Amino acid sequence: MTTALITHADCLTHVTPDGHPERVARLEHVLHGLEGKTLERFTAPLAAEDDLLRIHPKSYIEDLREARPDAGFIQLDGDTFLSPGSLDAAFRGAGAAVRAVDLVLSGRVQNAFAAIRPPGHHTETETSMGFCLFGNAALAAKHALDHHGLKRVAVVDFDVHHGNGTQDLLWDEPRALFISSQQMPLWPGSGRPDEDGAHGQMVNIPLAPETGGDAMREAYETLAFPRIRAFEPELLILSAGFDAHQDDPLASLNWTTSDFAWLTAALCAIAQEVCGGRIVSTLEGGYDLNALTAATAAHVDELIKAGS
Repeated sequence: MTTALITHADCLTHVTPDGHPERVARLEHVLHGLEGKTLERFTAPLAAEDDLLRIHPKSYIEDLREARPDAGFIQLDGDTFLSPGSLDAAFRGAGAAVRAVDLVLSGRVQNAFAAIRPPGHHTETETSMGFCLFGNAALAAKHALDHHGLKRVAVVDFDVHHGNGTQDLLWDEPRALFISSQQMPLWPGSGRPDEDGAHGQMVNIPLAPETGGDAMREAYETLAFPRIRAFEPELLILSAGFDAHQDDPLASLNWTTSDFAWLTAALCAIAQEVCGGRIVSTLEGGYDLNALTAATAAHVDELIKAGS
């Protein structure tokens, strides 16, 4: 078995204004850091609209199409922009999530990493925000459940910002366990422990500013891992954000590259226990280029180890 890398050059055509942290260089650095690794490489397709309709209404998709500029930028909220190439990038990102699920569940690969942008975990049902346009991780979960007929999936989000969009999109979905660790207080302000979903299937793990790797490991070992094991998902989906790194400029957690490696290895081991090692991981945040490159490479290295 192998690890898939799924990406597309269109993800580099989503351009943001000068000085914006979610910039083209992020994906360029990630892909450079993955060069030479033993990966089975796939091209991300454009997501089919029918797939996106699993999580977003048609009116939302049409509003984005109508808003797309022919040149320059359109500002959707305080920090989310559309450029002429943004929708192609977002459709490729969503398509990468769908293809990753198909590849893993078909047995073609053991696990998969979608190297995409823009990220997705802040997009709510009808609202783009936080640099995000489509809810890629939630889409992967719904595709696995509705198209492939799985009974249970789990989504683990370790981005430093709460995955409010994924939470919103899966709030009423009893077949999906959602676990999210996040710095609190921090934008977007959600992610309290009492936000536990319509069926008690959501686990939010707030972490105080300056929380380091030791406290993170204890939190996951006591709060996250037992819930995953008890839920027995048939697929594990990761929202892989690397902005909890101590060098990231947008937050103040103190994780190191080795902490991301530890967390990935631990999740791979649990996946091996409960779902035959089947994991789909999709890139979310991470805004210091060197930290992002190193942590993503460490994450993918652990996926490769688990898939070999």
